[in-house]
Amino acid sequence: MFDYLRKKKAEPAVLSEMLTKQRRYDSLVRALHTDIFRYAFWLCGDKHVAEDITQETFLRAWRSLDSLNDEKAAKAWLITILRRENARRFERKQFDYSDVEQDLLEDVLSTSHEDDTEQYWLRRQIGKLDIEYREPLLLQLIGGFSGEEIATMLELNRNTVMTRLFRARNQLKDALEAPEVRGQSNG
Repeated sequence: MFDYLRKKKAEPAVLSEMLTKQRRYDSLVRALHTDIFRYAFWLCGDKHVAEDITQETFLRAWRSLDSLNDEKAAKAWLITILRRENARRFERKQFDYSDVEQDLLEDVLSTSHEDDTEQYWLRRQIGKLDIEYREPLLLQLIGGFSGEEIATMLELNRNTVMTRLFRARNQLKDALEAPEVRGQSNG
């Protein structure tokens, strides 16, 4: 009989905790879904894959929401989950390799409007950066994270992150100043 009474008293407390968790999760999704999706899209370049990664990120966030102690760190926490989820995607995937150079393939999906040219070029140049430079740059540009936050997410020293950001910007600047970009040829 005492077990029955204990369960009856515990039910409202459990329901209250569940409701609190649901509200906390809903506000997290509403506030950060767009930023998380935008970063996922930059990582993979495919809308549908980005949606899947974003969904899986929030599913994992729900499961471990109790581990988020500081609400101010929620965005960085979600980005870390997203990066790990993206890495899992490659662990599971078996690639079919081809002898065709990827740089020689024509991009038939991108629009060729004059307004999109600079954005397309910049995205392509960022994509050419080594991952060690590209990732901190995207976290800063898209995520709006500080050097300290990026260092925490990537588990690097802050100075290392700042050096990589500096080098990434310099590589983009060098690409912009290259003769091909200005419409001149090398020959």
